[in-house]
Order: sequence, then structure tokens, then C-alpha cells
Amino acid sequence: MDTYARISIRFFMLICIFTSSGVIVAGESSADKDMIKRGQYLIQIGGCNDCHTPGYLMNSGTTPIAQWLTGDSFGWFGPWGTTYPPNLRLFVQNLTEAQWIKEAKTLKRRPPMPWFNLNAMKNEDLKAMYHFIKSLGAPGKQAPAFLPPGKQPPMPFATFPAPPPDKQVKK
Repeated sequence: MDTYARISIRFFMLICIFTSSGVIVAGESSADKDMIKRGQYLIQIGGCNDCHTPGYLMNSGTTPIAQWLTGDSFGWFGPWGTTYPPNLRLFVQNLTEAQWIKEAKTLKRRPPMPWFNLNAMKNEDLKAMYHFIKSLGAPGKQAPAFLPPGKQPPMPFATFPAPPPDKQVKK
């Protein structure tokens, strides 16, 4: 038996030993899969899809996962202007886990984004969300850009009234 054949057999035996002992050589470990599933759960119950996934809210949550978090062209119009839910796949595409956590903890956005809820999340939950978003695959395209106050957005959009004077955010 030549040297190449002996090395190949030894390599094959090592792979068998590692995989039978529960060590995964390539692909996702069960811990990775658990984290991704947790992230999926948090995205779903946190309402992220309601805005960041086209048609999710109007389809009673039946939008396929392959379309989740790709942003939307449905605008949210109010005294702040018009906001569009960004494509979160693109948002995290070039971020490390640590950068995502820092961003999520300090994020401030216009309505209707409940950024204060994201800021309050535990690091472990943010890590799970990050890994789920990264697992979704091809990032897709950008959502429309923010429109400033006074500029009429194209349809479709929802209109929010101005809050009462005593509830307005001071700049």
C-alpha cells in the first residue's frame, strides 16, 4: 500500500471517530442548530417579520422562511417622514456577531421600529437572532430609502397621526 493510500485511510478513520463521538467536522453542530432555532423563534415572536418581511402580517404569518427579513416597500408615514423596514439580511451581512450586538444595544430608529425593545434584549438572544438571520442565505435587495417630512410617499403606506403634545419626543 502506498503512502497516499495509508494517509487517506487514516483520514477516513479520523472522520469516522469524530462523527461517531458527536464531533462534527464540517457543517453545523447541534449547538449551532439550537441557536439558529432560538433565533428563528425570537424573530417570530418579537414581531420582526411583521414589518421586515413582505406580506407576513397580512398573510397571518404564512410567508415562507426563505422570504423572511428581506425588507419591505410598505411605508410608515408620519410626522417624522416615511420609514421603510430595511432588509435585515443586508443589515447583518458584513457585521460580526460582536458588531451586531453593539449595534442592537445602541440602535435608535424612527417609528414604528421599537428599537428600545431591541436595546433591552439579552446578549444571548441577540446572538441567536444574528445567527438565524445569517443562516437565511442570499441577502436580496435594499428597501426604499427614508423620505423626509413633507414628502409624499408612493403607495402603499400606513399613516400615523402626530402624538399628543405632551407625548412628543424632544429633540
